[in-house]
Amino acid sequence: MGCGEDKMVKCWDLETNKVVRDYHGHLSGVYSLALHPTLDVLATGGRDSVVRLWDIRTKAQIHVLEGHTNAIASLIAQEYEPQLVSGSHDTTVRLWDIGTGRSVETLTNHKKAVRGMCFHHSEYTFATAAADNLKVWKCPEGTFLRNISGHNGIVNAVAVNEDDVLASCGDNGSLYMWDWKSGYNFQQLVSKPQPGSISSEAGIFAAKFDRSSMRLITAECDKSIKMWKEDENATPETHPIDPNFRVAFDSQRF
Repeated sequence: MGCGEDKMVKCWDLETNKVVRDYHGHLSGVYSLALHPTLDVLATGGRDSVVRLWDIRTKAQIHVLEGHTNAIASLIAQEYEPQLVSGSHDTTVRLWDIGTGRSVETLTNHKKAVRGMCFHHSEYTFATAAADNLKVWKCPEGTFLRNISGHNGIVNAVAVNEDDVLASCGDNGSLYMWDWKSGYNFQQLVSKPQPGSISSEAGIFAAKFDRSSMRLITAECDKSIKMWKEDENATPETHPIDPNFRVAFDSQRF
Protein backbone atom coordinates (compact mmCIF):
# COMPACT_ATOMS: atom_id res chain seq x y z
CA MET A 1 0.00 0.00 0.00
CA GLY A 2 1.16 3.53 -0.72
CA CYS A 3 -0.16 7.06 -0.27
CA GLY A 4 1.01 10.57 -1.06
CA GLU A 5 0.39 14.26 -1.65
CA ASP A 6 -1.43 13.46 -4.91
CA LYS A 7 -4.51 12.43 -2.83
CA MET A 8 -4.10 8.88 -4.11
CA VAL A 9 -3.99 5.60 -2.20
CA LYS A 10 -2.62 2.72 -4.27
CA CYS A 11 -2.29 -1.04 -3.80
CA TRP A 12 0.74 -2.55 -5.55
CA ASP A 13 1.47 -6.09 -6.66
CA LEU A 14 5.06 -6.60 -5.52
CA GLU A 15 5.74 -9.39 -8.02
CA THR A 16 4.68 -7.43 -11.12
CA ASN A 17 5.42 -3.96 -9.71
CA LYS A 18 2.04 -2.76 -10.95
CA VAL A 19 -0.88 -0.94 -9.34
CA VAL A 20 -3.78 -3.36 -8.89
CA ARG A 21 -6.18 -1.09 -6.98
CA ASP A 22 -6.53 2.57 -6.13
CA TYR A 23 -8.83 4.27 -3.67
CA HIS A 24 -10.39 7.66 -4.46
CA GLY A 25 -12.00 9.98 -1.94
CA HIS A 26 -9.47 12.12 -0.09
CA LEU A 27 -9.61 15.84 -0.83
CA SER A 28 -5.96 16.56 0.05
CA GLY A 29 -2.67 14.77 0.55
CA VAL A 30 -2.76 11.40 2.32
CA TYR A 31 -0.15 11.13 5.09
CA SER A 32 -0.85 7.81 6.81
CA LEU A 33 -2.46 4.43 6.37
CA ALA A 34 -3.02 1.28 8.39
CA LEU A 35 -4.17 -2.23 7.47
CA HIS A 36 -6.37 -4.06 9.93
CA PRO A 37 -4.57 -7.29 10.98
CA THR A 38 -7.58 -9.61 10.61
CA LEU A 39 -10.18 -7.78 8.49
CA ASP A 40 -9.98 -6.69 4.85
CA VAL A 41 -10.13 -3.06 5.98
CA LEU A 42 -7.76 -0.22 5.12
CA ALA A 43 -7.69 3.07 7.05
CA THR A 44 -6.23 6.23 5.52
CA GLY A 45 -5.81 9.76 6.84
CA GLY A 46 -4.33 13.01 5.68
CA ARG A 47 -4.62 16.76 5.32
CA ASP A 48 -8.41 16.76 4.92
CA SER A 49 -8.66 15.87 8.65
CA VAL A 50 -10.77 12.72 8.22
CA VAL A 51 -10.04 9.01 8.48
CA ARG A 52 -11.49 6.97 5.64
CA LEU A 53 -12.13 3.24 5.94
CA TRP A 54 -12.06 1.11 2.79
CA ASP A 55 -12.91 -2.43 1.83
CA ILE A 56 -9.57 -3.54 0.41
CA ARG A 57 -11.01 -5.89 -2.20
CA THR A 58 -14.01 -3.93 -3.51
CA LYS A 59 -12.45 -0.46 -2.99
CA ALA A 60 -15.75 0.66 -1.43
CA GLN A 61 -15.60 3.36 1.22
CA ILE A 62 -17.05 1.95 4.46
CA HIS A 63 -16.89 4.91 6.86
CA VAL A 64 -15.67 8.49 7.03
CA LEU A 65 -14.47 9.14 10.57
CA GLU A 66 -14.83 12.82 11.40
CA GLY A 67 -13.70 14.69 14.51
CA HIS A 68 -10.11 15.85 14.00
CA THR A 69 -9.59 19.52 13.14
CA ASN A 70 -6.18 19.27 11.50
CA ALA A 71 -4.11 16.90 9.39
CA ILE A 72 -3.92 13.27 10.50
CA ALA A 73 -0.31 12.17 10.74
CA SER A 74 -0.51 8.65 12.16
CA LEU A 75 -2.83 5.64 12.18
CA ILE A 76 -2.49 2.26 13.88
CA ALA A 77 -4.91 -0.69 13.87
CA GLN A 78 -5.23 -3.78 16.01
CA GLU A 79 -7.45 -6.82 16.32
CA TYR A 80 -9.05 -5.82 19.62
CA GLU A 81 -10.98 -2.77 20.80
CA PRO A 82 -10.23 0.02 20.12
CA GLN A 83 -9.59 -1.25 16.63
CA LEU A 84 -8.19 2.00 15.27
CA VAL A 85 -6.22 4.88 16.80
CA SER A 86 -5.48 8.16 15.00
CA GLY A 87 -3.00 10.91 15.88
CA SER A 88 -3.36 14.41 14.49
CA HIS A 89 -1.68 17.79 14.19
CA ASP A 90 -4.58 19.12 16.28
CA THR A 91 -2.65 17.53 19.24
CA THR A 92 -5.37 14.95 19.97
CA VAL A 93 -5.45 11.16 19.78
CA ARG A 94 -8.78 9.50 18.95
CA LEU A 95 -9.81 5.90 19.55
CA TRP A 96 -12.36 4.55 17.05
CA ASP A 97 -14.77 1.66 16.81
CA ILE A 98 -14.57 0.71 13.13
CA GLY A 99 -17.78 -1.31 13.35
CA THR A 100 -19.93 1.72 14.13
CA GLY A 101 -17.61 4.37 12.72
CA ARG A 102 -17.75 6.36 15.94
CA SER A 103 -15.11 7.90 18.18
CA VAL A 104 -14.86 5.99 21.47
CA GLU A 105 -12.46 8.35 23.26
CA THR A 106 -10.49 11.54 22.62
CA LEU A 107 -7.12 11.96 24.38
CA THR A 108 -6.05 15.58 24.85
CA ASN A 109 -2.90 15.17 26.97
CA HIS A 110 -0.43 16.10 24.21
CA LYS A 111 0.29 19.78 23.64
CA LYS A 112 2.03 19.31 20.28
CA ALA A 113 1.14 17.53 17.04
CA VAL A 114 0.98 13.74 17.38
CA ARG A 115 3.07 12.35 14.53
CA GLY A 116 3.89 8.75 15.49
CA MET A 117 2.24 5.84 17.31
CA CYS A 118 2.73 2.12 17.87
CA PHE A 119 1.02 -0.76 19.69
CA HIS A 120 2.94 -2.93 22.13
CA HIS A 121 3.22 -6.54 20.95
CA SER A 122 2.00 -8.22 24.16
CA GLU A 123 0.72 -5.57 26.57
CA TYR A 124 -2.68 -4.06 25.92
CA THR A 125 -1.00 -0.66 25.50
CA PHE A 126 0.21 1.79 22.87
CA ALA A 127 2.66 4.70 22.64
CA THR A 128 2.19 8.12 21.05
CA ALA A 129 4.91 10.55 20.06
CA ALA A 130 4.94 14.34 19.87
CA ALA A 131 7.45 17.12 20.37
CA ASP A 132 6.45 17.49 24.03
CA ASN A 133 6.73 13.83 25.15
CA LEU A 134 6.36 10.19 24.36
CA LYS A 135 3.30 8.86 26.19
CA VAL A 136 2.15 5.33 26.99
CA TRP A 137 -1.58 4.52 27.22
CA LYS A 138 -3.67 1.58 28.36
CA CYS A 139 -6.36 0.11 26.09
CA PRO A 140 -9.27 0.08 25.65
CA GLU A 141 -10.23 3.40 27.28
CA GLY A 142 -6.93 5.15 26.56
CA THR A 143 -5.95 5.47 30.23
CA PHE A 144 -2.71 7.46 30.60
CA LEU A 145 0.11 5.40 32.16
CA ARG A 146 3.37 7.35 31.95
CA ASN A 147 5.56 9.81 30.08
CA ILE A 148 8.85 8.90 28.42
CA SER A 149 10.75 12.18 28.33
CA GLY A 150 14.06 13.26 26.87
CA HIS A 151 13.79 13.22 23.08
CA ASN A 152 14.03 16.96 22.59
CA GLY A 153 12.72 17.66 19.11
CA ILE A 154 9.94 16.79 16.71
CA VAL A 155 9.40 13.02 16.86
CA ASN A 156 7.98 11.61 13.63
CA ALA A 157 7.89 7.88 14.35
CA VAL A 158 8.10 5.28 17.11
CA ALA A 159 8.47 1.49 17.02
CA VAL A 160 8.79 -1.18 19.70
CA ASN A 161 10.22 -4.69 19.32
CA GLU A 162 9.65 -7.95 21.21
CA ASP A 163 12.58 -7.22 23.53
CA ASP A 164 10.77 -4.10 24.79
CA VAL A 165 13.12 -1.73 23.02
CA LEU A 166 11.33 1.45 21.96
CA ALA A 167 12.85 3.48 19.12
CA SER A 168 11.90 7.12 18.58
CA CYS A 169 12.92 8.97 15.42
CA GLY A 170 13.29 12.72 15.11
CA ASP A 171 13.00 15.37 12.43
CA ASN A 172 16.70 16.19 12.92
CA GLY A 173 17.89 12.64 12.25
CA SER A 174 18.09 11.67 15.92
CA LEU A 175 17.33 8.06 16.83
CA TYR A 176 16.80 7.29 20.52
CA MET A 177 16.55 3.82 22.04
CA TRP A 178 14.53 3.38 25.23
CA ASP A 179 13.63 0.61 27.64
CA TRP A 180 9.83 0.34 27.30
CA LYS A 181 9.05 -0.43 30.94
CA SER A 182 11.38 1.96 32.75
CA GLY A 183 11.69 4.72 30.14
CA TYR A 184 15.50 4.60 30.37
CA ASN A 185 17.25 6.08 27.34
CA PHE A 186 20.20 3.73 26.82
CA GLN A 187 21.40 4.84 23.38
CA GLN A 188 21.31 7.92 21.16
CA LEU A 189 22.19 7.78 17.46
CA VAL A 190 22.18 10.31 14.64
CA SER A 191 21.39 9.32 11.06
CA LYS A 192 23.68 10.93 8.52
CA PRO A 193 22.15 12.31 5.29
CA GLN A 194 23.33 10.82 2.02
CA PRO A 195 26.19 12.63 0.22
CA GLY A 196 24.78 15.58 -1.68
CA SER A 197 21.90 16.08 0.75
CA ILE A 198 21.54 19.17 2.90
CA SER A 199 21.39 19.03 6.69
CA SER A 200 17.63 19.66 6.77
CA GLU A 201 17.14 16.35 4.92
CA ALA A 202 18.34 14.34 7.92
CA GLY A 203 14.80 13.73 9.23
CA ILE A 204 13.47 10.22 9.82
CA PHE A 205 9.84 9.91 8.72
CA ALA A 206 8.96 6.26 9.46
CA ALA A 207 10.38 3.31 11.41
CA LYS A 208 9.57 -0.36 11.83
CA PHE A 209 11.29 -3.37 13.41
CA ASP A 210 11.50 -6.50 11.26
CA ARG A 211 9.99 -9.84 12.35
CA SER A 212 13.19 -10.87 14.11
CA SER A 213 13.07 -7.67 16.23
CA MET A 214 16.82 -7.37 15.67
CA ARG A 215 16.80 -4.87 12.82
CA LEU A 216 15.18 -1.46 12.61
CA ILE A 217 14.16 -0.13 9.19
CA THR A 218 13.84 3.64 8.74
CA ALA A 219 12.57 5.78 5.86
CA GLU A 220 14.27 9.15 5.73
CA CYS A 221 13.95 12.61 4.24
CA ASP A 222 17.01 12.16 2.00
CA LYS A 223 15.02 9.50 0.04
CA SER A 224 16.95 6.64 1.62
CA ILE A 225 15.81 3.52 3.49
CA LYS A 226 18.25 2.39 6.17
CA MET A 227 18.57 -0.79 8.21
CA TRP A 228 20.00 -0.67 11.70
CA LYS A 229 21.20 -3.79 13.51
CA GLU A 230 22.20 -4.55 17.06
CA ASP A 231 25.80 -3.95 18.09
CA GLU A 232 27.14 -7.48 18.45
CA ASN A 233 30.11 -6.27 20.50
CA ALA A 234 28.08 -4.30 23.03
CA THR A 235 28.72 -5.17 26.69
CA PRO A 236 27.64 -3.69 30.05
CA GLU A 237 31.06 -2.04 30.14
CA THR A 238 30.77 -0.34 26.73
CA HIS A 239 27.16 0.74 27.38
CA PRO A 240 26.94 1.33 31.15
CA ILE A 241 23.64 2.19 32.83
CA ASP A 242 23.44 5.51 34.64
CA PRO A 243 23.47 4.56 38.35
CA ASN A 244 21.51 7.71 39.21
CA PHE A 245 18.58 6.83 36.95
CA ARG A 246 15.28 6.33 38.71
CA VAL A 247 11.96 5.38 37.18
CA ALA A 248 9.71 8.42 37.48
CA PHE A 249 6.06 7.79 38.26
CA ASP A 250 4.48 11.19 37.73
CA SER A 251 1.62 12.08 40.03
CA GLN A 252 0.30 14.42 37.36
CA ARG A 253 -1.84 12.37 35.00
CA PHE A 254 -0.92 14.26 31.82
